[in-house]
Amino acid sequence: MPPQLDRVSPCRPGHPFPCIPAGGPSHRESWTGRAVVASLLGLLVVLAPALTPVGSTARPAYGAPAAAAVSVGDDSARALAGFMIQSTARVKDPAAEVSSPGYPTKGWYQAGPRSTVLAALLAAGVHPDPFHSTNQKLIPAADFTVPWWYRSDFSVDDGRTGRTHLDFSGVTSAADVYVNGRRISTAKKVAGTYTRHELDITDLIRPGTNTVAFRVQPNDPRKHLTVGWLDWLQPPPDRNMGIVRDVVVRRTGPVVLRDAHVVTDLAVPSLASADLTVKARLRNDSPGTVTVLLSGTAGPAQLSRRVTLAPGESRTVVFSPADHPGLHVPSPRVWWPAGMGGQPLYDLDLAVAVDGVTSDTAHTPFGIRDVQAPINADGARQYRINGRPLLIKGAGWSPDEFLRWDPTYAEDRLRYVRDLGLNTLRLEGHLEPDEFFDLADRYGILTIAGWECCNKWEGEVNPAESGEKWDAADHAVAQASMAAEAARLRHHPSVISFLIGSDAAPNAKIESGYLKALRAADWKVPVIPSASGKPTPVTGRSGMRMTGPYDWVPPGYWYDKREGGATGFNSETSAGPSIPTLDTLRRMLTPGELETLWKQPAAPQFHRSPSPTFSTLELYNAALAGRYGRPKDLGDYVRKAQLAQYENVRAQFEAYSRNAKDTTAPATGVIYWMLNSGWTSLHWQLIDRYLDQNGAYFGAKKANEPLHVQYGYDNRKVSIVNDRATAASGLNARVTLFNPDGTEKYDRTVTGVDVAARGVTTTSLTLPATVPGLAKTYLARLSLTDTTGRELDRNVYWLSTRNDVLDYAKTDWYYTPTTSYADLTGLTSMPQVALDVTAGTKVTRAGTSTTTVTLRHPGTTKAPVLLTDVDLVSADGSTPQLPIRWSDNHISLWPGESVTLVASHRTVDPGRTPRVRVSGWNARAVTVPSG
Repeated sequence: MPPQLDRVSPCRPGHPFPCIPAGGPSHRESWTGRAVVASLLGLLVVLAPALTPVGSTARPAYGAPAAAAVSVGDDSARALAGFMIQSTARVKDPAAEVSSPGYPTKGWYQAGPRSTVLAALLAAGVHPDPFHSTNQKLIPAADFTVPWWYRSDFSVDDGRTGRTHLDFSGVTSAADVYVNGRRISTAKKVAGTYTRHELDITDLIRPGTNTVAFRVQPNDPRKHLTVGWLDWLQPPPDRNMGIVRDVVVRRTGPVVLRDAHVVTDLAVPSLASADLTVKARLRNDSPGTVTVLLSGTAGPAQLSRRVTLAPGESRTVVFSPADHPGLHVPSPRVWWPAGMGGQPLYDLDLAVAVDGVTSDTAHTPFGIRDVQAPINADGARQYRINGRPLLIKGAGWSPDEFLRWDPTYAEDRLRYVRDLGLNTLRLEGHLEPDEFFDLADRYGILTIAGWECCNKWEGEVNPAESGEKWDAADHAVAQASMAAEAARLRHHPSVISFLIGSDAAPNAKIESGYLKALRAADWKVPVIPSASGKPTPVTGRSGMRMTGPYDWVPPGYWYDKREGGATGFNSETSAGPSIPTLDTLRRMLTPGELETLWKQPAAPQFHRSPSPTFSTLELYNAALAGRYGRPKDLGDYVRKAQLAQYENVRAQFEAYSRNAKDTTAPATGVIYWMLNSGWTSLHWQLIDRYLDQNGAYFGAKKANEPLHVQYGYDNRKVSIVNDRATAASGLNARVTLFNPDGTEKYDRTVTGVDVAARGVTTTSLTLPATVPGLAKTYLARLSLTDTTGRELDRNVYWLSTRNDVLDYAKTDWYYTPTTSYADLTGLTSMPQVALDVTAGTKVTRAGTSTTTVTLRHPGTTKAPVLLTDVDLVSADGSTPQLPIRWSDNHISLWPGESVTLVASHRTVDPGRTPRVRVSGWNARAVTVPSG
């Protein structure tokens, strides 16, 4: 859909949104009295951040560049380099003066080209690190209850006569817009984070310096269709007010080229050919009739057509295979998700010329792939990519709390997604900038975008949660937002759906507006009514469910096909808390807060959630003490937390993987809630703020191995999951049971097991209900070998003869109570083992190193080492080197066994090799050199 095009004209001041009272219970929690803070539309703002290539600290270091003027030549587009910003409470001069060239900005703050107000203030050092302790409470929210000025300069080369436009989106929440002292649009028109605007400023620009200024209004996601945070983190005091996408100055000739895109139609299932349809809109901004030549290429096809346009006429030009045979592509290079094939892209390049002179151009990469998501007989949505069924194994993505965008930091997390064996990310609102989806295209990571819950976006259908019903202005903003996002995302092959509802589904009026915008944008992939399973009047059933849990449940919970168990498509679910590593905890909390963490389970935790439901770790800490024994100190607490998180996250993904091939009520998708957090958090994360990896991370990595042997908590059987494109045959599966002291109590092997490609085989191996002499707490070692005896996979479980007992009758929306815990306290009797450790580091290419670590159990005791953790730290041994990707980690070894692990990471200091730190459940802590 085209952006809104406004000619310069007088506009009425004012803001369209009425005051909306705070609402009541929300889907993920029942929370009252706390305004949901707004966050950004995932179009992340950057306050010019350049996340330091995380190096040894792995901590994003954001800074704002100088707001230097940019120069825009003919037939070009340039994003403003940054802004100077200041509160209107401190600026008393008239808007005409503030927005005119030469206005003094002494005492103003620098902001990046995409920056919230608070992001700029943090970069300027106005406030202390809001991710540490309770520093965020020190930031006065009152500073953000008035509008703020955003001001930037640019110059235009006057090579020839043409048109100049200001093209932007990402204003949160709304803004009056000025150019060279004149208001060109108002906050009534420029409203909503996702709406896109194109303002013709040709008649206002002048030789030399020009000025654009935005008077940005305060944001409230319960009143405005913008972005907000619910229970993910403590919401930022500015509610993400600012400009969080690029503001672009475009220079063209008399005819502009807009909305260029390719609609692909892939032959499925043969993949033998694809038909491409190219569309582009031409607009004649000149006073006379013109005949133009529109030409270019779409993949292998050459395109050309002459078009005559009357003054002011706008026309969509369509190239189809019928008139351009080259648009019928035999044997196309098909785009696949990671693990299923490659990720090739094609290019669309178009130019429009008037009298032989280029007037405007367009470039768009695109992929050829097909996405279908029919609802199966059990009412669950089953995705098919290029005709092949796919179990969606994903996680929820969070941007930075202050919507700062850094491409290196984003790419590091996407590499982690690949390392985890996940294939999908869900973005609930907080829709990231274009670069994010470019990265997803390149890495083959599927994305499910959609609107967020529990604020103004769901006010019309759930006003008790998010405010009052919409007015006409809200409906217009919502439809314009859908049009802009559809046009932005449609060419990305990684985007496989849009969720037009989250916890609630839109009503008929809202849905019709969305669908109209999607049709106009040639949206081809499935539109999902809601993430919660609620249907809509037009689209119908959702095929998804949002049954939780969101807080602690035992590992066996995931195997039961009710509530959040492994059946159908669960759009957001996990066992809640995810305690970071001790390294991260010491960076984010004070010594007193660290004591409270393990000593006072009922104490509110600022770094968990603003929600009363999730404000403490009471459920989690009770389970930790009940299953593993009461912690003795902080180190013991964190050590037990890593075991608990590893076993729980592993069970969640293993249950969904195994059940994907069930003949009744199969699992079709699961979104772990969440991949990461936008700040220093104690819950809902596989990756922490500093890119450190705890037990949850390696539990997920283990579960999602391409060829994997696993245990079923429900039926005690051993299954093999093959996520590869080729079958595996002649496999041997073995299970051995041990007491914690290493005494072997049971051993059995089955041979000649075959597993189909993308298949699951449940073997005849079943762990016996009783084994003579087996301790109450015991270890189960599963191994998978090939016909030569080579070990292909190993998976170690710590189990109990006493099961966790769930009380399903008392299930709440966020968890099911556990009335009796499995007894895993026997693990505390395992002796400490001093492993033999050798390590070496070498630079493999510029900026990248590889560290190889070999661990050997010396056999000084017959007890194994359980969940051994290997970390790379700085040369002085004090700081983890992050990000890092290990071939394996959190491993278990029996006497005489050895394993070699390989890690890839950045070369931080070529002159000082890092050190290797080994710890874990019962591996004696040691740090050794790696060079």
